[in-house]
Amino acid sequence: MLSDSKLGFGLMRLPKDDNGVIILDQVQAMVDAFMEKGFTYFDTAYAYAGSEEAMRKTLVERYPRDSFTIADKLPAWKLKREDDVERIFNESLQLSGVDYFDFYLLHSIEKSHYPTYEKYHCFEFVSEMKKQGKIKNIGFSFHDDAQFLDKVLTEHPEIDFIQLQLNYLDWENGVIQSRKNYEIARKHNKPIVVMEPVKGGTLAAFPKNIEKIYKDYNPNASIASWALRYIASLDGVMTVLSGMSNEEQMNDNLSTMSKFVKMNDEELELVRKVTSEVLSFPTIPCTGCRYCVPGCPMKIQIPDLFTAYNSAKTYGENRRYDTYYKDHSQGDNHPASACIECGQCESVCPQHLEIISLLKEVSKEFDEK
Repeated sequence: MLSDSKLGFGLMRLPKDDNGVIILDQVQAMVDAFMEKGFTYFDTAYAYAGSEEAMRKTLVERYPRDSFTIADKLPAWKLKREDDVERIFNESLQLSGVDYFDFYLLHSIEKSHYPTYEKYHCFEFVSEMKKQGKIKNIGFSFHDDAQFLDKVLTEHPEIDFIQLQLNYLDWENGVIQSRKNYEIARKHNKPIVVMEPVKGGTLAAFPKNIEKIYKDYNPNASIASWALRYIASLDGVMTVLSGMSNEEQMNDNLSTMSKFVKMNDEELELVRKVTSEVLSFPTIPCTGCRYCVPGCPMKIQIPDLFTAYNSAKTYGENRRYDTYYKDHSQGDNHPASACIECGQCESVCPQHLEIISLLKEVSKEFDEK
């Protein structure tokens, strides 16, 4: 086993103030609670703006280096020439305040990114860094179909582990292919780090009639805990990442995972029932990763507008959703109707969403009333 930390602290969704600045005091409190419970796996990335530095200040500068493990990532979309690979790697080391990474990943391997990683010899680079002791374990995160995953793992058996999007709602999803990708990982005997186990918060709350399915069985368990336990119960799962944004989420996850119990058959059947109910809603499966936002020429806050849309579709129309939509589509930001169909967002979306057409649906819901 590469890591004995069943719960990983994902640093993609750290708490921020109204100006978008990471709130270090809150992050430090979350880091301390996480470490106190004996969990040690921290997941950051060069592409998560400010997270490496926040991790350095709240974790690296305050705890012995051998008391925690760090995973960082190299982004294909930031590579314009071969020497960018080493430059970004060294920048990440410096920003993180460490001289080695316990886990280092090629970020978001998919058909569009794979040629870049091959062109700039990224697999060879991380292997060399492993030989030099600057990386302990090499891997990649993955957003594509199972056939392609099989191809990559066959071509690169040197990989120590992989990171997959696994959750019960996407288990049979034809695009995400959680189950099929999981089975390929097991076929190649690669330990799995799980991302999006709660699907960007989608599996943390449901309408009351659906939550009742879980609450009737265990009234004390949070809705999110079912998603974590489902994934953590799978064979071959090394660590389950959760992108925690506040201390409440942290405490709930710590409560679930510090006394982790595998799901029994009755609980698995309830998960299947809830999945069937939730999939009947016409919602947009956005995880809120926000990769689409920085490059949007119209500054459309796409994930926030999708959140407003999903809330309206799932819970019924409510003035609060209209207000939320307006709050995220005014000033420098624009509404869904402002989309110029440039396609930049679709080129970077890990979920492969047809964002242009989805924004038209969102516009019908909010802009055309």
